[in-house]
Amino acid sequence: MSLLDIFSRTLDITLPVFAMVFVGIGLKRLKWIDSGFVSTASALVFKATLPTLIFLSLIKADLSVALDVPLLLFFAAATLGQFFISWVWASYRVPKADRGIYVQGAFRGNCGIVGLALAAGMYGNYGLSTGSLLLGVVIMMYNVLSVVALAAYQPGQSTDWRSLLKHIVTNPLIISVLAALPFTAFSISLPRWLVTSGDYFASLTLPLALICVGATLSVTTMRSGSQTALSASSMKMIVLPLLATLAAWMLGFSGAQLGLLFLFFASPTASASFVMVKAMNGNVALAANIIAITTLMASITVTAGIFVLRLLGWI
Repeated sequence: MSLLDIFSRTLDITLPVFAMVFVGIGLKRLKWIDSGFVSTASALVFKATLPTLIFLSLIKADLSVALDVPLLLFFAAATLGQFFISWVWASYRVPKADRGIYVQGAFRGNCGIVGLALAAGMYGNYGLSTGSLLLGVVIMMYNVLSVVALAAYQPGQSTDWRSLLKHIVTNPLIISVLAALPFTAFSISLPRWLVTSGDYFASLTLPLALICVGATLSVTTMRSGSQTALSASSMKMIVLPLLATLAAWMLGFSGAQLGLLFLFFASPTASASFVMVKAMNGNVALAANIIAITTLMASITVTAGIFVLRLLGWI
């Protein structure tokens, strides 16, 4: 396969995803959608359509393939490693007041939207089902580690474990993963009409979510981006995905496993990080800048990453 063919196939995966993000930017600038629409649509995605997509992808999956324990364990370990690398770097390079925000922005990826969309585009049902299980693992870790990082550097803040546990237990995405496992494990089938209706509803998820991601980006905010935001963005989009993917390859992961891991590692910073920083009275401007910069960087870094991995024959 020629370089041009590899590059063309890479764009076939990444362009549809990031095109929808830029559509969201355009629709917001044209004032065809507003912040009210984005707020309502984002809530719909998080509470209903995305859990439906995850549930249906899992009940259709072959659990012996989707439930890849070594993959799940490595992803959890790598996420923890990324957290500690970000923390150590921030301890020496970032002003104390911004360290927690830097750490969260550098390690917490938007796996539920961008990562899952890329996984579906690249690996179809396998990407959706296995990616959903990865998502179930990482959601719990993201929430716990983010609270720890922010509470450690925010004056007067402490880690409210009871509230955090309640947030995790009631998370619709985690509930959808747990609800789907018995159906998959015991081969319980749903009526065809119900599955078809669910597919219609779930199909709203990725385009609507990606449009909302684009609509929340602020070019004005990004222009005022600080050196700290640029550093966190570089850590999130270049350094950590490179280290984690290389570690996965050295441990024997390849093909679809390695590709899926890279897509999740290389996802831009999650929008939820802004909400958490705001709730803990942190530097919201820094959090918003990191989200905006990493989201725009992702269109280049993810495409380049997939191209290089395919060129090397690793995926």
